[in-house]
Amino acid sequence: MKCLNGWSNKSFTMLLELLKETFPEGETLPSNYYEAKKILCDLGLHYIKIDACPSDCMLYSKVHAKANECVVCGVSRWKSSDDHSTDEFTNSAKKKKIPAKVLRYFPLKPRLQRLYMSSKTASHMKWHVDGRMEGEMMRHPVDSLAWKNFDNVHPSFALELRNVRLGLASDGFNPFGNMSIFIQHVACGSYSIPPWMCMKQTFFMLSLLILGPTAPGNDIDIYLQPLIDELNDLWDVGVQTYDASTKQNFCMRAAILWTINDFPAYANLSGWSTKGKFACPICNKDCSSFQLQNGRKCCYMGHRRFLPIDHRFRRDKKSFDGNEEHRAAPKQLSGEDVLHQLDGMEHITLGKT
Repeated sequence: MKCLNGWSNKSFTMLLELLKETFPEGETLPSNYYEAKKILCDLGLHYIKIDACPSDCMLYSKVHAKANECVVCGVSRWKSSDDHSTDEFTNSAKKKKIPAKVLRYFPLKPRLQRLYMSSKTASHMKWHVDGRMEGEMMRHPVDSLAWKNFDNVHPSFALELRNVRLGLASDGFNPFGNMSIFIQHVACGSYSIPPWMCMKQTFFMLSLLILGPTAPGNDIDIYLQPLIDELNDLWDVGVQTYDASTKQNFCMRAAILWTINDFPAYANLSGWSTKGKFACPICNKDCSSFQLQNGRKCCYMGHRRFLPIDHRFRRDKKSFDGNEEHRAAPKQLSGEDVLHQLDGMEHITLGKT
């Protein structure tokens, strides 16, 4: 309620104080917002603050955890002394340094483990095997070719029904209508649960919160590093998890199958530009486009290529661009094909400098 209604910390503390006065003696309510926050941390709902370069060049973690300036652009890790607060009694600058930019990272493992702490939720996590209906219609991602191909390529992962298949969503927004502040968030959702649950707000797990006056853009990969490290560990090693439905422990693994985003965010996450001549990521280098003579904008007219080869629209010149369409649909690239296109990319300098 505090987050949804925009309560301040002070108003939340006042509510707790009122409840403590109203309830009978012996109540165990927290006295203030700080104590309530400590309880949430004990439930596994904490987050980790990781300092970042203001130019989005690097995170101050691992070997650079104690560095005071960016190793790429040389910008200071801390805000300038003019921005530091002063002590009201001595009128001197406080010694505590304030980082210029902070990434808030919400660990994924405890949030995935919590899905199996309830027997009802734990049983829903096996719906993709025990509860779905067989048929030719696609009602859920489990019916897709991508899901089935993944199971064939990684049989050891598919053998454990409780392993989690995830979707990763990313978007940015201006909170409270304030255009001078921009927040980019990254969230993960489970596709192992039924379709009427997987898109509910309660089953989306916030992973990253990136605050800044501007969007990170293509430099979002810098901020994805802690999430990718944890996902690699969940794929290679897994984590011991208690299943409340069977009252047994098992090794839970996880994998990202899809991303959910709009077209501009797709470009930032995938690295494929969604503007200009080759804007379509599906057609890739075989994209059909031309530039309008007056508007000078790119136009994409190759959609008839996806029709059956004997479709009447392929021979219809008048209704389209004046030409017949005899080309086949573009070849759908596999993950290996995409990786092969990236083989020649070396010595990439990250950041906006």
